[in-house]
Amino acid sequence: MRTQVGIVGAGPAGLLLSHLLHLRGIESVVLERHSRDYVENRIRAGVLEHTTEDLLVQSGVGQRMRGQGLPHEGVNLRFNRRDHRIDFRALTGRHVMVYSQHLLVQDLIAARLAAGGQILFEADEVAIHDIATDRPRITSRQGGHSLELDCAFIAGCDGFHGICRESIPAEALRVFEREYPFGWLGILAEAPPSSPELVYVNHERGFALLSLRSPSVTRLYLQCAPDEDIARWSDDRIWAELRIRTERDGFTLQEGRILQKGVTPMRSFVVEPMQYGRLFLLGDAAHIVPPTGAKGLNLAVADVAVLASALEAYFTAGRTDLLAAWSDACLSRVWKVQRFSWWMTSMLHRFDQHGAFERRVQLAELEYLAGSTAAATALAENYVGLPLG
Repeated sequence: MRTQVGIVGAGPAGLLLSHLLHLRGIESVVLERHSRDYVENRIRAGVLEHTTEDLLVQSGVGQRMRGQGLPHEGVNLRFNRRDHRIDFRALTGRHVMVYSQHLLVQDLIAARLAAGGQILFEADEVAIHDIATDRPRITSRQGGHSLELDCAFIAGCDGFHGICRESIPAEALRVFEREYPFGWLGILAEAPPSSPELVYVNHERGFALLSLRSPSVTRLYLQCAPDEDIARWSDDRIWAELRIRTERDGFTLQEGRILQKGVTPMRSFVVEPMQYGRLFLLGDAAHIVPPTGAKGLNLAVADVAVLASALEAYFTAGRTDLLAAWSDACLSRVWKVQRFSWWMTSMLHRFDQHGAFERRVQLAELEYLAGSTAAATALAENYVGLPLG
């Protein structure tokens, strides 16, 4: 079996790349180890940058997002039990869109299948070969039968724990990594949002975040130990801690039945380069950011947008310069986003090694943001999204 681009992974990166390539007349096949039902219902956060929203609309998969998504024209920073709003619209003329990642995956799968695209779900024993040659291959088992896919290029969109990055010789990659000394205890609750916009809370007991998924479902987070035992957190204990950390005069925390809860450790991770031979690493396969800046999905979209244009130049005009420059172009944005995510994380979380001095510096930083148009604009510009390429 032959195709122009073999794509490993049917998450947002792999599906969007396949969709954008189709619009440019380039063939692709997507292989995914999980079932379609699993992929379409895997709940993930979904704060979309303005640039991501525009790309989805322009490529024809933004209709449901525009109808059901929740545009946010600002965020609130809560510290010293007061709120300070960062007004995206006033500072940048843009907004972000809250739209759950699993809905975006459903939209992309529907678009690919409607166009006759090939997505091979439940592909077992996926492996990639000959990536340093001009005839890379992907092998797998599909429905008990062996499959070999000959490609011109392979896109590794299979996440942090996937097989693509591990297929590159270790000496060919440089790894940058930071483990944070805390995680996020996240819950999905059957309750109306407590705020129409996200609220980032700096509290002496630790960070908290008030987010939302819909008018009736809310997403909430608490800073905790990275290895926290979720069994120790009853529903009552979670709501009690959220009430303490989000306290503000006139504020009422909306509570309800907890539908889902779990602990996510936090890390920063980047590999350089993001390509080896005919293999390209996109999204979490190449980089991880702490979720404080809401950038993971958006970074993957940027990788995809730049690669789709480079592949179009190759297949239509024989150009190789954009493919050769792709990793450097993406990494320029990756490191800017890493900086922003690290800064937000450092400013809002409690670090065990910090004393009274560091606590005062955090509060001074927040006060500066609240009182400086220039500082607030810098936050807003990064939050709504840097240019894709």
